Amino acid sequence: MTTDTYTQMSMFDLWRQNHYLYKDKYTSHQTSYIENLLPEIAVQLNVYDIIDILQRRFGNDIIQRALDPNRGIESPVSYHQDSQWLKKSNMVGINVRTIGNFFNVVKYALTIPKSQDSIHLLPIWEPGVVGSLYGMTSFNINTEFYSQELATAIPSLNSVETQLKFVVNILHAMGKSVGMDVIPHTDRFSEMVIAYPRFFEWVRRVGGRITSNSETIYREVEEIIWHYLVRNGTANGTPISYSKNTLFSPEIPILSDEQRLEIIFGHKDDSQGRLRRRIELMHELIYQGYETLPMTMAPPYRGLHINPEEFVIDENGNRWYTYEFDEPQAMSRVFGPLARYKFFHSKDDNANWELDFENPNRYAWEYFCQKVYECQKAYNLDFMRGDMAHVQPRPMGVPVKPDEYYDPLMAVKHYVQKQGVRHFAFFAETFLVEPDFMGYGDENDHLEAIDADSTLGDLQSSVVGSAEFMQKFVKYNQLLRSRKFAPNFTVMTADKDDPRFDEFYRTANYLRLFVSLFLTDMPSYVGLGFETRNMHLERGLNEEYTKLYVFAIRDDNDRDKVTHGPFIWGKNHYQFGLFQQMHQLAEHIWEEIKGRSVKWLLEPTEEQKLMIWTLQDNPKYIFVVNFDPHNGIDENLLREKTFNHPLKQLFTTGHYSQQHECRVYRLED
Repeated sequence: MTTDTYTQMSMFDLWRQNHYLYKDKYTSHQTSYIENLLPEIAVQLNVYDIIDILQRRFGNDIIQRALDPNRGIESPVSYHQDSQWLKKSNMVGINVRTIGNFFNVVKYALTIPKSQDSIHLLPIWEPGVVGSLYGMTSFNINTEFYSQELATAIPSLNSVETQLKFVVNILHAMGKSVGMDVIPHTDRFSEMVIAYPRFFEWVRRVGGRITSNSETIYREVEEIIWHYLVRNGTANGTPISYSKNTLFSPEIPILSDEQRLEIIFGHKDDSQGRLRRRIELMHELIYQGYETLPMTMAPPYRGLHINPEEFVIDENGNRWYTYEFDEPQAMSRVFGPLARYKFFHSKDDNANWELDFENPNRYAWEYFCQKVYECQKAYNLDFMRGDMAHVQPRPMGVPVKPDEYYDPLMAVKHYVQKQGVRHFAFFAETFLVEPDFMGYGDENDHLEAIDADSTLGDLQSSVVGSAEFMQKFVKYNQLLRSRKFAPNFTVMTADKDDPRFDEFYRTANYLRLFVSLFLTDMPSYVGLGFETRNMHLERGLNEEYTKLYVFAIRDDNDRDKVTHGPFIWGKNHYQFGLFQQMHQLAEHIWEEIKGRSVKWLLEPTEEQKLMIWTLQDNPKYIFVVNFDPHNGIDENLLREKTFNHPLKQLFTTGHYSQQHECRVYRLED
């Protein structure tokens, strides 16, 4: 199929006329994905059509195992004895909210070839304020992702939990590893905050002024919650036959986490009842002047005050003040709707906003690690994306010998691995910036200290071929060969699919995808929707950007973020056609090139924008990429670097652009 075909007929017509052929190639194992299937079409396919495709591809026994909670499907990476596999994985990020439900992840995965072997699910937890996926309010799976269509077809899948298990099993059968977001913070008044006040930092305020930020304010908070329970009764109707200390103290584990949550909020399936109780308790605490300290990002992390002139009043009449840094630096940020776990006690009762890194809040660490492990175990997940992994709050920088309480995300990885899940890997959200910018000390040292396997980086935040892009890529290439972690060749992320960043994706998107596939010793990351993303020469509708579905804002006053209705897929079918050609090429040569080390024939520099490589132990193919937006490929230099060896061209984008071109050759005998 050539790109001319995509210009001559609609992709919808192409699918309508040939869908049986494309499905048959997939179900007969000729392809690892369904060719020419637009994601927009995929997520609309009928549930019975999908089940038929899966049964024809995998057989009925695999489907039955996927449905059996006592059997399941083994992960394709479970045989690994460590987490090194992630360092060469090509990952696809999926915000489930953009496609509606977990079952639609399976539909979308039918469009993903074997060369993209990992799927990262953006947060799957029950959200809180403004419906932000990153403002989790409980460790319950988000019921918003329940598929009635799937439950109707398979009645045993009648809960969001059973559906998620089934979906992960099917993704494993497809050869994909599956990961979740691990978030070291919650909604400001999440269920975790109210059930475990001593696991979070609190302040007492009068109006727009903090009157206390003492280490021990949590005792006053616990007292208020206790009196609420005595006055209103438990949510599950059981008598209070225990003391306040028994309820709240982690040192006396008489009550399980499930029992504690049912006492305070009610059964997890009663979402409206839990919400009502949580709001009542939140009102009680706010009325008496107590609230959690909002989460901060970047140095100096600590030292906050309230701006009494800036506040918003919510629909319940609560006044939420803006917190500000006493001495802000370049990247200092306060996230008003979020609260970070109190992983360390403070010095001198927090008189000077200093944390005591020699005195970890051990029960908070244990709770956080255990809750993540419970999810990993329940759904057989293979890796985690560590949200805000760049947080390093020690002003002295990265310790020479970090201990087990150096970083909570590191602790989670090690905790899960110690439970026998040796392959469990850690994908870190960091931006590979200069020291003391996003966190204290050298971010590269921090990544090694937290035992990250790979990291997101920030390559997506620059125009292909620009000086900034080349500087970042050259740096990442050097880090790949000199550090223990692997930077990603990041194509696009959900947080960069935003109107503010349209300029990054108006040129040479095919180069981004090409390098992400064929630079086989560097991992890569691409977000859902990139394959058909519109060029956006002018700002698109809010519904065209996946970032705006990280939230669930319906207030028309917030015009930059409000969305009405479902995500609108892009119509850039020419780009989709180019990507299909690349996937088809990768499909044919993947077993020969997968995971192999690169041998540079012409390595890029900040000035040298033409790069040529082959594979270290299998130099059968030559890959050529020209990042230069002004000059075409120097044919003489190409012949020189390939030693004038006869070459057969397998692929080129030269018909599309003589600049920003990529090619693949095979060495001829």
